[in-house]
Order: sequence, then C-alpha cells, then structure tokens
Amino acid sequence: MQNNYLPAPLKQFVDEVTALLANPEGESSFLPNIGESMRTLVAQDNWLDPAYAQPHPQYYQQYLLYADPEDRFSVVSFVWGAGQQTPIHNHTVWGVIGMLRGAEMCQSYAIAADGTPTPTGAELTLAPGAVEFVSPTLGDVHKVRNALSDQVSISIHAYGANIGKVKRHVFPPEGGAAKDFISGYSNVA
Repeated sequence: MQNNYLPAPLKQFVDEVTALLANPEGESSFLPNIGESMRTLVAQDNWLDPAYAQPHPQYYQQYLLYADPEDRFSVVSFVWGAGQQTPIHNHTVWGVIGMLRGAEMCQSYAIAADGTPTPTGAELTLAPGAVEFVSPTLGDVHKVRNALSDQVSISIHAYGANIGKVKRHVFPPEGGAAKDFISGYSNVA
C-alpha cells in the first residue's frame, strides 16, 4: 500500500516511524519511541482492512500493510487461526509487535553451539494493546502461537527492513543446522 491510501491510524504510525528513522540515534533510542507509536496504533481496533485480517485454515498469514520505499522498515499484520504457530525462528532485524485482537503466546530461545534451542524465561502472553520487542541485540529467536483455541488473533508487526525479503532462519527443535527462509507475504501488495 502506498502511504496516501493508508487508514489514518496506520498512516500516523508510518509517518512517526519514518521521522524516527530519518535521524536514527541507535536502536536503544528509537525502539522505545516506535513502541509508543505501536501502542497508540493497537489501542484502537477500527482501522485494519478486513482483507488483511483473513485467517487461513492451515497456516498463519503475514499480510504486508506498508513497505518503506527505501526498505528501512515494513508493517505487517499477522493473522493466527486457532492452534496456529510459527516454528522457532529469528528476524535478523529489530521488530516491534503490538497485539490488536485476541492473544498470542511467545517463547524466547537461546541457540546453543550445536544448534539446539533452549527456552529462556517464561512464555509471555500478549493481550490487546500489549507491545513487545525483538532484535539481534535484545534477543530475536522465538516461537509464537495463537493463545486462543477458539478464535482468530491478530498482531501488528513493524520490522527494521522489508521483512518479506529478509533471509532468516528456522531452528529445528532437536538442534542441528538452521534452515534459511525468506517469508514473503500472504498478499500481493
């Protein structure tokens, strides 16, 4: 989507992130500000186009909502059907996750030298309005799942690149070599 055609709350978020990234002072400076902008975005649930809120019966969906023309960041909606989850994966860039509808469970992992993922900390529950961060400096390996067994959950993610083009990794639960992947998007934007 082009910036001119975004719903007003999403356009405000994109404009704020664009301004923050115009003069980046480092992740520790801009991430909290992007988090506050995300908190404002997900505080209202009346702006997401229904086309970007559709679940798939088998797989979670990642819909592109906005891609910065310079690939400095992207914004996507994640739509989780009942029981859907990601594999253990990384991002390789910063990310800010805001919960819009439903609930998500997120478990962080550390990867041992032999490739074995080990859970770190307690599994987090994200409820509507909650915001969470990932990055290579904060920790960016996790597994995410819909916390609800009877309804769709939707989260909004902003990433420090066009995430649909970024080479990332999936980590087998039993360890061993990570598998490369590029996620792409569920929609053709």
